[in-house]
Amino acid sequence: MPGQHTTILLCVLTVCITSLVLGVEERQSGDDECADLSNTTWRQYRQQRVRLQLQYLLLTRKNLECAQTFHQDSLSDSQQQQPPLQSSYFDVSRPTKVIVHGYRVMGSKPSWVKELARSLLRAQDVNVLVVDWVYGASFAYNLVVENYKEVALQISVLINQLKKQGCELESFHFIGVSLGAHVAGFVGTLFEGKIGRITALDPAGPMFKDADIFDRLDPSDAQFVDAIHTDSDYFGISIPVGHVDFFLNGGSDQTGCARSRFNSMYGYVICDHMRALHVYMSALNGSCPLIGIPCSNYEDFMNGHCSNCDVFRGKCPTIGLSENSGIAISPLPKEQKLFLLTSSSAPFCAHHILLQLEVSPLDKSAELEVTLRTDNLGKEQRIRLQTDTTQYTTVLANPVSLCEIQSIQMKNTGNWFYRQRDVHVKSVCLSGFPSLRREEPLCVNNFNVRRGSLWSHEFVQVCF
Repeated sequence: MPGQHTTILLCVLTVCITSLVLGVEERQSGDDECADLSNTTWRQYRQQRVRLQLQYLLLTRKNLECAQTFHQDSLSDSQQQQPPLQSSYFDVSRPTKVIVHGYRVMGSKPSWVKELARSLLRAQDVNVLVVDWVYGASFAYNLVVENYKEVALQISVLINQLKKQGCELESFHFIGVSLGAHVAGFVGTLFEGKIGRITALDPAGPMFKDADIFDRLDPSDAQFVDAIHTDSDYFGISIPVGHVDFFLNGGSDQTGCARSRFNSMYGYVICDHMRALHVYMSALNGSCPLIGIPCSNYEDFMNGHCSNCDVFRGKCPTIGLSENSGIAISPLPKEQKLFLLTSSSAPFCAHHILLQLEVSPLDKSAELEVTLRTDNLGKEQRIRLQTDTTQYTTVLANPVSLCEIQSIQMKNTGNWFYRQRDVHVKSVCLSGFPSLRREEPLCVNNFNVRRGSLWSHEFVQVCF
């Protein structure tokens, strides 16, 4: 893992590329009254750096395509006898989602904010408040980190004014992206953890991993805190910060993100970090469930040692808007790590398949290429076989469920000069987890996988 200074420099490069790739979101043509997020330049920043220049944008189902500037002045004590927020679309009877963006190295507005707001509004009839702190979030990362508590303090003033208008602290759900997650966490600290919920989308790691819990997001900051980790080895934080923490594909390298800087600069520096946001928006659309499995670490999860949610009385936590992520037990867990595998593109859902393999003792090491097939889809997994063990388990992210797998294929691969000539498989079994239907495993026993020949077995089954 890179050192902290290297990580910060990479963070600067990351958001530079993000700004270039994502560009600037344009104002809707022909509608000058619609509010938009801010941009700033290095020159403006240097001239007025003492001011954070926060503003708030409001989106509801009544103004889904045209954001309204939300002024704190409209919430003054003198208006308490008047109808609440009479000039605004804000409805005190509805819950409020508060979106807080993160670091913006080039001073450009984040292009994803309104898409997230619309996804939230399609899922629930709520107020969506966007915290625009682009000015204070831009350019020098270390100075931005110095600003984040002041941003949280100003947000807390707004929340207090909304309380006077009739809003309950429990009705606020903060969604913080990267550094925005720690801003939300400090707002929660100021309200002694009485905020309803904080969702952290790959909370920032540089300058926060070793910080005191007073200075970073932690489970005490809200009644429920959930986090999604997708870039814990670079720009995200590697430790759990919520009641439940979803580590996608182990929390670092994400499927579909380029591993080489020459393939795609965007994929190399920002794809992993932004995956948490895209997965969350996909979950809001509700096309398929994204379920986390409790486990102490990723290695144990991938080795099949964790395949149920008994600690939650059988109901697995899900990413999205379900109350407490679907957890019904009391008291709530704290810093519970949850693991899941995802696909490389939206809707990102994948079925977890546990592959258990037993072979006869080998004279030489070998390698088996196992492929699960459905129609034209195929999921491959290479398993290295050693001379000192005969049993192997691994977890696959499969595009279809267990009952839809039509066949299993095996190839005896590897370098010719060291490869075992034939591999005798005592048994290979496939089972899906977590499974509400308690599907029976698919097993094949006693066969040879010969060098240079493809072994295949067809399954006859029907999904119910």
